[in-house]
This record gives sequence, C-alpha cells and structure tokens, in this order.
Amino acid sequence: MTLPQPTAPDLHARLDAWVDAHFDEEIAFLQQLIRVPTDTPPGDNAPHAEKTAALLAQWGLEAQPLPVPPPIVRAGGMQSITNLIVRRAYGQPGADGQAHPVIALNAHGDVVPPGEGWTHDPYGGECVGGRIYGRAAAVSKSDFATYTFALRALEAVARPGRGQLELHFTYDEEFGGELGPGWLLQQGHTRPDWLVAAGFAHEVVTAHNGCLQLEVTVHGKMAHAAIPDTGVDALQAAHRLLAQLYAQNAQYRAIRSEVDGIGHPYLNVGRIEGGTHTNVVPGKVVFRLDRRMIPEEDPTTVEADIRGLITATAASIPGVTVDIQRLLLARAMRPLPGSQPLVEAIQRHGQELLGHPVAARGTPLYTDVRLYAEQGIPGVIYGAGPRTVLESNAKRADEHLELQDLRNATKVVARVLADLFQTLPG
Repeated sequence: MTLPQPTAPDLHARLDAWVDAHFDEEIAFLQQLIRVPTDTPPGDNAPHAEKTAALLAQWGLEAQPLPVPPPIVRAGGMQSITNLIVRRAYGQPGADGQAHPVIALNAHGDVVPPGEGWTHDPYGGECVGGRIYGRAAAVSKSDFATYTFALRALEAVARPGRGQLELHFTYDEEFGGELGPGWLLQQGHTRPDWLVAAGFAHEVVTAHNGCLQLEVTVHGKMAHAAIPDTGVDALQAAHRLLAQLYAQNAQYRAIRSEVDGIGHPYLNVGRIEGGTHTNVVPGKVVFRLDRRMIPEEDPTTVEADIRGLITATAASIPGVTVDIQRLLLARAMRPLPGSQPLVEAIQRHGQELLGHPVAARGTPLYTDVRLYAEQGIPGVIYGAGPRTVLESNAKRADEHLELQDLRNATKVVARVLADLFQTLPG
C-alpha cells in the first residue's frame, strides 16, 4: 500500500503554515521540557511527566498518567517513572463496529546526566544562532514537541474524521525501555497498529542494532602490598580478561551486516572500579561491558559466547572466580511488514521539505522501539534532529538541536498523519 496524496491540493501547505505560525510556541514548549531535569541515573522522572501533562492540558490534550509501581522502579535502578498516553479518537467506529486503527507517536524523556564541558546551561533551553541547547534537546525531548505540534496541526487543519492517534511519552529508554513502552504494552495500556518513534529528520530508520550489557565481578584475595604473594590480585586478573575481550572485539570487524547504516558488531567496556586502598592488593574488581549486536546475530549465542570467554579465561588464573550478571538485553529491530507506507510517506514529504532524499536505513544505536516491533507492531524511527548523532552532541556536552530541523520534522509528521488518516476506511 502506498499512501495517496490528499484530496485537498493545498492541505500540506496549510499544515506547514500552521506549524510556522505556532513555531515560537513550539520552541517555548521544548524549553520548558528541557528545564525539568530527567537525568537517569538517578531516574527521578515523575516530575517531568507531571510538567508535561500540565503543559499539554493548556491545549486540551489530556495525558493519562500511568505510574510504574515504586518497588518495580527501584528494582530497575531508578526512583520514579510515570509514563503518559494522550489518546485522540476521530469519528465513530466503522460500520462493522470495529474501532479505527491507531497510530502512536513515541518519544522518551529520560536522558543520561549532562557530564562536564558544557558552555551552555544543560537545563537552560537557551536558543543561540538558530539552535536550542540543553540535555535532551536532540534526544529526545525534541520529539515531545515534534509530535505534540504535529497532532495540533493535524486537528486544526486536516480535522480527520476517522482513526485514532496516541502520544506515548515514556521514561525508561536509557535503562532499556522495559518500564517505558515495555510496561505500557505488557500491562495492556496500548496496542497501536503503527508506530513512529523519536529519531532524526534527515533519514527514516527501519532497523537498529541490539545491545547486551553485562556486569562482571572478578574475585581475588586482598593482601597487604608489602606481601602481595599472600593475595590474589583481582586487577591483574581483570586485565587478562579485558585483553581477551578486546582481542575478540578486533575480530568482530570481519562480521558485516547487510543492513545499510549498520557496520559490524563491537564491544566496549564503559566502567571499571575496584580495590580498597593504594597499599592493598585489590581483592575485587567490577567492570561493565556493552556488546552491540547486528540484526543478523542471535542474542542467545552472543551472550553464551561472551560468558564462555570470560569464564574460560578466569578459570586459567589460580585463585580467581567471576560472577556475571546481565544488565540489559535489547534485541535488534528489523523492518516489519506494514511499515513501508510510513517509510514512503516520510521519504516523500521529507525530500520536499528538506530538499534532498531521505534515506531509509539502519542505525548502530539501539532504542526502545524494538519493544513495539517485538509485539508485531510495524514502525519507523523519525523525528527532529541532524544527519548524525555526532552532529547533535547527544550524550555529550552542549547537546543541541537545529531549530530548522524541529520545524521541518513537525511538518513532515503532520503531513504523514494527514495522509494516513485519509486512507482509513469509513
């Protein structure tokens, strides 16, 4: 199925004009979202959901708060999560009594802490030189704004007579999404027919990598540094483990994905800690590793291989034992049947507004969109942002968003929604 052009020749132009007329309001909305921190950890995200719901209410958009029970949130390493769903139904059910299909737009509000090196206030939402600066300005509070104002433009201009639209604003992407979209789907709060999730404006993403994260605890035996032979140095053991892991990482370069935009698997050790004092042989070292999996890989096999390598290496070191704990298993996302109409519509409108082709490709990132895909819900990743993650400084100092990308993405999404709702049966 290909989405047709709308019957009213000027509909797209009128949607664009509405977005332009309300763009200052959209920027102000995004600024207020940036100014409420959602650093994860610690993951105290309920206040941001409350602020978002209050802002939406001023436009008559009721956001249903769906808090995750505190014990479950704490077990997940966070403090509070309240996910939001805005539900909009257009027209009456069809002649057969069936509800009209639902398209959902999902963006996450949680984000990693800002870190050091900022030249702009990470919670300021400062606009300078055509850019807005702040943590989550690009990933992905920007798409709270994209999707909200696309919805508003749709209702003000296109006035759909059938179909259902949902906004999903969730708060667990940084820790894997299980308490964000995963919770909404598991608890039966939603079951959309199509999905558009937060992304960047210059490409539409149809596939992404998977991710396995493990915590490895290396146990040795503490000893006084003056008599080190009486202990077992856990740091030296960890060094041997890391050497084997990095050697394996070099071999991953020979494994290539057939998905455009995705290269090869890779492994990163992002955190290491251990020891008790300078003059003590360290008895325990803990490190965390991140293994990115291309869509062609089997996660079960990948995890078994990594565990086997670590266990075998540790067994060759006298006096050393290891514990391995899985922190995250995020499966890769593959294109699903039914997503092509969204891809084609985004490409068509994106090229018209951006002035260049919008590629459909994969990304080496992983996202919580996979949780919708695992339920058989066809979807794509598209929203406000630059051509690459690097350009946005996402997860780095001075994260920012080109305001023109926000404007264009809002127009693209509004146009796509208008086209999609026109194809629904009466």
